[in-house]
Parts: sequence; structure tokens; C-alpha cells
Amino acid sequence: MRCSRRTVLQGAAVGAGLLSAPWLRHAAFAAQRSPLVSLGSGQLAGYLDQGIEVFKGIRYGADTAQHRFMAPRPAESWSGIREALQFGPASLQANAREPASEDCLFLNVWTPACDTRQRPVMCYVHGGAYASGSGSSPLYDGVRLCQRGDVVVVTLNHRLSVFGYLSLQRLGDASFADSGNAGMLDLVLALRWVRDHIAAFGGDPRRVMLFGQSGGGAKIATLLAMPAAHGLLHRAATMSGQQLTASGPLHATQRAEAFLQALQLPPARLPEIRSIPADRLLAALSTADPFIERSSLYFGPVLDGRSLSRHPFYPDAPALSRSVPMIIGHTRDETRTLIGRPEPDSFTLTWEQLPARLARHMRVDIAPEIVVREYRAWYPTYSASDVFFAATTASRSWRAAVVEAELRAQQGTPVFAYQLDWPSPLEGGKFGAPHTHDIPLVFDNIASEGSLTGTGSEAQQVAEQMSAAFIAFARTGNPNHRGLPQWRPYTLPRRATLVFDSTTRLVDDPRGKERRLFEQVPFVQQGT
Repeated sequence: MRCSRRTVLQGAAVGAGLLSAPWLRHAAFAAQRSPLVSLGSGQLAGYLDQGIEVFKGIRYGADTAQHRFMAPRPAESWSGIREALQFGPASLQANAREPASEDCLFLNVWTPACDTRQRPVMCYVHGGAYASGSGSSPLYDGVRLCQRGDVVVVTLNHRLSVFGYLSLQRLGDASFADSGNAGMLDLVLALRWVRDHIAAFGGDPRRVMLFGQSGGGAKIATLLAMPAAHGLLHRAATMSGQQLTASGPLHATQRAEAFLQALQLPPARLPEIRSIPADRLLAALSTADPFIERSSLYFGPVLDGRSLSRHPFYPDAPALSRSVPMIIGHTRDETRTLIGRPEPDSFTLTWEQLPARLARHMRVDIAPEIVVREYRAWYPTYSASDVFFAATTASRSWRAAVVEAELRAQQGTPVFAYQLDWPSPLEGGKFGAPHTHDIPLVFDNIASEGSLTGTGSEAQQVAEQMSAAFIAFARTGNPNHRGLPQWRPYTLPRRATLVFDSTTRLVDDPRGKERRLFEQVPFVQQGT
């Protein structure tokens, strides 16, 4: 297969200067051979990156601006060869750091070869809650996973924030019935594309693993409860991202009403929202949330009775996905970046300041004085800031992971729990093992822009362990491999958890005292 003249010229232009843009970071390709793949809908020309065939900006859905706040529509076929050399636009979002558009239903594929090998498929769902992000971060580049594990890697974009989760269902216009979960339905459409086309890229449509961090993990947890996604994913791995409950329809409607009020658009004129300029919609996102103190409007999946008829993990794990094994993991110091970066004085708290700061951030209704007393007894060497970060991690990020793991264990579905303890060396180690720390380790991309790991030998050791575990899980549904101690499933009451560190080890019920403290009070996911 040879490059066309057009492809070679475009490659020269990319090499001449466009590569400074982060979303084009890996767009250099070999002029000698342009990988070509034939799909039922048309042909795609990609490029080579270190021997891996890469196809970027593949359209899986039609332009959503043409059917705003409605379920997505599949992409149309095309004739001839379409170049797949650059990432497609991200969903429109506040403070976007890359090209963004309502026309955002694109995905990207990395593969060792477009042949008939039937490799496991590792499909990554990006984080950023339900409000930001895309599948084009350098941290998500799939080259090293493909090289290490002979797998196919997919990343994707979908509608976010108001474009994906504005619930207009109860406001009188039946055409908006799917508006509250449009972003989730985008993900379902992307998975259908994978089912129908990934074999052409050398992937196995019967071995599709979804993995995602933070909001990506939350989206995966939601998909596990959606009938439309049933049979489209065969393993699931959530990294510091859970979704126990969805927004109730009444709260979601009140948020929509607050948004419409900010637009000065009465419900009687609701159809006009289809033509309001997108920048006006983005500006209205700063409206105060009616339920979350000191927060702008929250938009996330909605219990709409259509695509989502039950909460993802309440009151139990969804029977619909009982056959899907899971990895559920978190980092030991999630909130050192989640809270510590926007509020840097959290690193210098006094004991007098601690209770009030805990009350604001724990997201559970428990007396902070009790929390402080218990933590000081358990960890006498901790500073006030150490207690703050440990307790906020245990009460929110980690708490939801524990609930999901326990419900899966009760269901009898294989679930493997991990905790990342290996700390970031940056800034003197002040961040510990923070939120997002596991992404470059799982992708084996520790040298990529945005990584907090550094490039030392210990970082590479942990990256090799974690990436190999996720590859093994994609291949067989079991993450064990030669480079790990035996990783046993999470069962009750043992709660076996693999702790990734400079010396990785299996630990029963790590931080059990903290777990028992916070399980005394109900946990309700923020925004729901």
C-alpha cells in the first residue's frame, strides 16, 4: 500500500511546524507507506508511528449540531480514501485547550497491524467529570500499549456538559426525550462502531475492554447499567472514577430550568434552544447550581426511564452486566491534586483550621471533630494537612470505589481492586500518589506531557507492572502476569487489594480503619 501524493504533501506540512500543537503531537507518519484500512463505510489512510499503525479523527457519528440535545446518529458512508491523520475536535466545553466543536463524534485507533489477528481491544474513556477533556491527550497515546501487549487501543470524544446531559425531557417537547443522556448514548454509538469495524483494524469485537480514569470510570460504571450497552463491552476497569447514583429526573429538570433562566428562555419557547449560538450556552454554564453549594451547574447522567432506568450501583450492582469482570482502583492520595491544587493552603493547615476545611470537602455528613480524633490516634505522625488529604480521599474518591467493589463481590462477579501507593517524585513528593497518577503508568507513557511520575527507574517499573496487568485483563479477564504477586479477586470479608508501589504487594483490607469509620454514614454521590 503506497501513499498518495496528497498524503505525502500533507505529511510534509505536518512535519514543517504543526506538530507544536499538542493534539497533533504524534501526527508524523512514514512517507514510504500509508496504512490503509477498508471499512463497510469507506476507506481510511493512517500513518505509522514507531511501527504502529495509527488512524485519528475517525468519524463514528454525524454532526450533533444538526440534532442538538437528541440521540446521536451514525456517520454516513463516503467514497474514496479519507485521511485519518489528525485528532477530531473535542466536545465544546468551558476553557477548551484544543479545537472543540459540536461536531465531535470522533475516535482514534492504534494497532500493530490491520490484519486478521483478532487482538484484544482496549477502549479508553477520558476523564474530566462530564464537563471537560477529550481522547487526544498525549497521556492516552496508544503506541506503547500496542508495542507491549499486541493489543488494539481506541480513544474517543463524545458530548459533554450541557450538550450531553441537559435534561429537557420533562419540559414538554418529546423530541428532547434523550437529552439528559445524549453523551452516554454517544458512547454507546462509539461501542457499536467498535463492534462493527474493529476487526478491520486487527481487533477482536468479542474482547472489548473499557477503561477510564475519574469521569471516564464514572461513565463506564453508568454504561454497565444501560441496556443499550449490553454485549458491547466484555471487561471494565475504572480508575479513581465511580458512579453509584445518577441524577434523579426532578433535580435534573430543576438544573435545566436554572440553565434556561440564565438564557432568558422560557419553557414555552424551548425549541429555540436548538439555534442559540453555542457560545451563549457555554456562558450560561457558570450559573449557580441549585443543589451544590459554591458550584456552577452540574450535568451528568440522568435516571430518565429510557436509556437509564436504574442507578448504576444502587441499590446493588446491575445484574445486566454480571458477566463483565472489573478492575476497580484508586490512588492513595487522590485529593492532594483534586483539592490541593485549587486550594494550595491545604498543604499548610493548622489543627484549628482542619475541622472547618474537612466539613467543606468530605461530602459525607459526619462530625469533622470525630474524624480528626480518630485519624490522630491512628496516625500520630500525621500533620493537619496529612489528615485532611487522607480523610477527604477516604470519604469521597475511595469511598465510592469501596462501595462498588463490595457490591460486585456480593454479586459474585470477578472484581480486582488496586490502590496506587507509589508516590510522585515531583515538588519534593508533596502530592504523594494523587488523582491522575495512574494514567501514564497504565498507558506506559511516563515521559508524556502531563505525567506526574517522572522518568526514573521506579516509575518505569510500576508502569510495566500496571500496563501489563491491564493488557492481561483485556486479553483474558484476569490481570495476573509474571511481573506481579498473585492478584486475588476482591471478596468479602477479605477485601484483597493489590497495592502498587516500589514493592508491589497484595494487602487485605488496606486502610480498614478508615473504611469502617466512613461506612457508618451514607454516601450520596455529589450532583445526584
